[in-house]
Amino acid sequence: MKEISMKRCFDLVLALIASFILIIPITVIALVLMMTSKGSITFWSDRVGQNNKIFRMPKFRTMKLGTPIVASHSLNDAKQYVTPVGVFLRKTSLDELPQLWSILKGHMSFVGPRPALFNQDDLIKLRTEKGIHKLVPGLTGWAQVNGRDELPISFKVDLDFEYVERQSIFFDMYVLWLTFIRVVVGKGVSH
Repeated sequence: MKEISMKRCFDLVLALIASFILIIPITVIALVLMMTSKGSITFWSDRVGQNNKIFRMPKFRTMKLGTPIVASHSLNDAKQYVTPVGVFLRKTSLDELPQLWSILKGHMSFVGPRPALFNQDDLIKLRTEKGIHKLVPGLTGWAQVNGRDELPISFKVDLDFEYVERQSIFFDMYVLWLTFIRVVVGKGVSH
């Protein structure tokens, strides 16, 4: 229990600092999205949270209106659905910045298994079987730094389970550092 409260404190402090530092880039991205595409600047996605409870997770909208609600890698020719600014936002992971709100609310952590879409039944089932569903989902995770969109679901779940066994504040800091490196390099990100 002590580790959980320490993790929550870590998340809150880091989310507040990041929100303050990133307020200008967040505002600029919002303005660019308003000027370059129709629809809202954020997309609220139904995601599976801790104990398989559904929560609404925000992202900057990178897909055109009317895009099917499935994982991006499941779309036939996903590039046809991505907005011009969306390509850049997805490549740099800047589309994830609104999730700071979910971290502040306690629906997400900085590090944990990425929240599944409500309709990713195979992923949800495997995570539940291994007890991964008990964790608060993360902005990033061990699976993300080890392949992200390129991994088969069963291997993602194995990495999520490895995170369950290794989790600590220090391991979370290591995952955050690796995430920063992966984002800078652009490795494992689908466009």
